[in-house]
Amino acid sequence: MENKPDKIEKLKQGQKIAFITTIVAFLVAVMKATVGYWFDSQILIADAIHSCADLLSNFAAGFGLWLASRQKTAKFPYGLYKAETVACLVIGGFIVFAGIEIFKEGFDKFLRLSPVKGFPILPVSASVVSSVTAFFIARKQLTVGRSIGSQSLIANSREAFLDIFTSLIVLMGILLAYAQIPYVEGSIIMLIALLVLKLGVENIWSSLMVLMDANLAPELQLEIEEKVNQIYGVKGVSEVKIRQSGPFKMVECIIATRPTLSLYKAHELADKVEDLISKDYDSIESIFIHVEPFREETVSAIIPVRNIDSLNSKVHDHFARAPYFVVLKLSNDRTDIEDFYYNEFLGEKVHIGVKIVRAIIKYKIDLVFTDNIGEISFYMLKDNLVDIYKAEEGISVKEIVERHHLNQLQPLTSPTHSVEESQVAK
Repeated sequence: MENKPDKIEKLKQGQKIAFITTIVAFLVAVMKATVGYWFDSQILIADAIHSCADLLSNFAAGFGLWLASRQKTAKFPYGLYKAETVACLVIGGFIVFAGIEIFKEGFDKFLRLSPVKGFPILPVSASVVSSVTAFFIARKQLTVGRSIGSQSLIANSREAFLDIFTSLIVLMGILLAYAQIPYVEGSIIMLIALLVLKLGVENIWSSLMVLMDANLAPELQLEIEEKVNQIYGVKGVSEVKIRQSGPFKMVECIIATRPTLSLYKAHELADKVEDLISKDYDSIESIFIHVEPFREETVSAIIPVRNIDSLNSKVHDHFARAPYFVVLKLSNDRTDIEDFYYNEFLGEKVHIGVKIVRAIIKYKIDLVFTDNIGEISFYMLKDNLVDIYKAEEGISVKEIVERHHLNQLQPLTSPTHSVEESQVAK
């Protein structure tokens, strides 16, 4: 997982951008409100209130990123990430209230024309400045939000891009109101009110979903499940849960593996899954992996044999020196031969077992039945989560399978001979 200092630096960078854009949005809102008041432009005043709503959202993002960079404590072991969500919920309520008041004002202006006091040069200029500022704010928030994985900054950047469109509508409304065209001023004020209401309702809804631990990333859930299922040793992902906490996501994952897996290997498998998820997704803060035993209905097995005679093939006395390997699919009620593998490395002098294991592992083996196995081959198979059982030389594959179903085969917990003994035996 990404180390803590790097993550804190990214959070501080996002926090800085959020607060800078909040200050800029505040200045733009004050400018529009002042000019709107002086020139009695209700459209510009409504747009100023819309900017204030954006300002509050930016502040909530900065506040959440600031809290996220704080150290966890004994009282808050999971951090204060959800404080951003609470802030967004409260701010959403204020924004909805402001939207309702703006709509009332727009409805009042709908059938009433305001007197013209000359060409509105300052209101027009204020709208142009607002559009240009919104463009630069949106680009900066989107760039930084993507680089640090902050969903709040990315969401605010989309709203800032919408502000460009809103400011242009306001500009058109000011000019049409100057031309004394009826219904324009009230219509645009009500349109802005609806945009403000939309922003407020979205803040409230998304905040409630986060606080209720709703799954807001189903695509990410499916993506993680698909990647985890590809890890060798994972026999299935029964559940992936994702919940949002401020700018971060928390992931819980239940994976299944063979019940014969040792505690150490199960822990190692869980670490592999955690490393995979944390490496690919910077926005994920914590990952909890639970490993459960899983008994498969069908397993893959390999047996070294000295001849090819279907299930009557006889077991060879040594794993790496067998001329053939029979690949089986075993279930409770049937045995299927999937393949016969020819030992192409039999004539080589060194590391035959290593090459054999690398070649047969493509079959995603669960079980190996053998009479003797060397140290290197044994531990390579164990590293690939393969269970190894003792099989007597000379008996048939059919007998081995029957004994396996009756639990009469002894598992090998160590190699039958060392590397040195393997070299001498050649």
